[in-house]
This record gives sequence, C-alpha cells and structure tokens, in this order.
Amino acid sequence: MLRFFDFTDGRLVEHKLGDKLLDYAIAHTGWIDAQDTSDEERDRLEILLHTELPESDDVEEIESSARYFTDSSGIHVHSLFVTQSEGRMETTTVAFILQPERLITVREQELADFRLLRMRARRGQVEVRTPRHLLLTIFEQKVENLADTIEDLHHELEIISHKVLEETATDLESAIDDLAALEDSNGKVRLCLMDTQRSISFLQRQLRDTQAGQEIIPEVIRDIDTLMSHTTFLFDKINFLMGTTQGFINIEQNKIIKMFSIAAVVFLPPTLVASLYGMNFRVMPELDWVFGYPMAVGLMILAGITPYWYFKRKGWM
Repeated sequence: MLRFFDFTDGRLVEHKLGDKLLDYAIAHTGWIDAQDTSDEERDRLEILLHTELPESDDVEEIESSARYFTDSSGIHVHSLFVTQSEGRMETTTVAFILQPERLITVREQELADFRLLRMRARRGQVEVRTPRHLLLTIFEQKVENLADTIEDLHHELEIISHKVLEETATDLESAIDDLAALEDSNGKVRLCLMDTQRSISFLQRQLRDTQAGQEIIPEVIRDIDTLMSHTTFLFDKINFLMGTTQGFINIEQNKIIKMFSIAAVVFLPPTLVASLYGMNFRVMPELDWVFGYPMAVGLMILAGITPYWYFKRKGWM
C-alpha cells in the first residue's frame, strides 16, 4: 500500500490518487509512505526514485552502521516503533529515507503513530514545511506516544500494586503474570527510547544547520531523557512488587507447612501412647485392668491437648 502526502500552505495534506497518476505522485509528492508494498509497487518506486528500498532483513540489523548512514540516495534511518500484537507489545522497524525533495518511509505493518499522524493531517493539525521537518515531527510524535504508553503502564502498575499490597483476596500468581507482562512492555518502550535517542543523535549531526533541527531536536532529546528516568522508576517498582508478591506467596506456603507441622507434633504423643499399648508383650498389667482402656484414651487426649495448649500460649498458632 502506498500513501502520498504533500506540504500545502505549511501543512501536511494526504492525496488520494488513482493508479494512472501513481507515477506522477511518486515523482512529485513530499512524503511517500510504503506499507507492506507488493513487488510491483516496490519496483515502480525504485525505478522512478532511482533508489533501492531496504529489505526486511536489512532494516532489522542492529549495528549502527546498518541503521544510520548516508549514501547517494539520501539519509537513512532505521528506527524501532512499538505496536500491539495479540494484547502484547512488540517492536517493529521503520526505514526512513530522507531526500532533499521527499521523505520515504518503508514498513511492514500499520502503526498507531502513523495512523495518528494521518488523522491529524486530515484535520489540518500537522504543520510541516519540508521533508526534514516532517521526519523530525514523526520522531517528536513518536516520543509523545511513548510517553502516553508509559503513563498507561504506570496506571496498570498502580492497580496491581493496590491488589498486592492492600487487598487480602488477591490471586498472587496472576499478579506475577501481570507484573511480568508489564516488565516486558516497559522493556520494549525503553528499547524504543534508546533507539530513538540514537536516531536523534544521528539526525542532529546531519540536520544541525536546519531550522527544524535547531527547534525540534533539543526538545525531543530532553523528553527522551525524562522518559528514560520514568522507565527506570517503573523497572524498580515492578521488581519491588515482584519480590513482595513472591514473599507473600512464600508466607502463604509457610502457613500451610506450619499447619502440617503443628498437626504432626500434636498427634505425635497420642501416636506414641497408642504404639506402646499396641506392642505384643506377654506381661502388660494395664491390659487386665478394668480402667486400662479409658486410661489409655485419656492419656492420648491429654498428650494431644498439652502441646496444642503450649503452642497456643506461645503464640505459634
């Protein structure tokens, strides 16, 4: 799928063009957004733009030299974005190719950041003048969305914290699963922030002489530094709650083991008495005594009550 945008009166405007005007749009629009393109669309883009688009394996490389570089086609930046997949957060890479007359983005799937940008463009809320300005605006909006995601994670963490620390009837094993999911999501957000930090540092060197670079990049860098500290705080709180939850689970297990231990100690003396009178010795005077059986039963009851009373007095149960 190909989407085409241009800069009209200082604002981003999407153009709905038919297939007959596709070649003209590729050659003359300011932003080409290529999402999950077909082989035919990729070939037409590469021919008309004289640019080789990156393959999926290329954009997933982690080396800096493969993610941030310049060549005859323009400035290349491969940046991670967060996306939701089956209720869990995942990261996907978007390839940016910045040329003097246009910006090209290549991605495999729909992303909330780009969907929001299109919605804002339809409302005339995206003020951009050049492809460079647009690129930095996308990264600025990306950081804002990551900030919203961190706020959502913090809200979810507060709910789990209340359940673990204040509610008595809490499924602690389920709480551990929720905390593990939050830790994973927070890790994905932090990874995107670190990647964005590297991308912005690279763009700062390339665009330091432009007005957009001087206005937007310092603000984005400050926002990233602030959000990185927030993710560190979330990691610390998640680890604290994880340790606390495991501690509560151990306490509950210890209570169960304590009950079995007390029961074993309480029934041990009566069992000893019963074992004594179950031995097959020929001479046992109590066997011929009329009150022998009541005495043995009473002795077993007394032997069981005595340790129970002692434990109760000591506050062990």
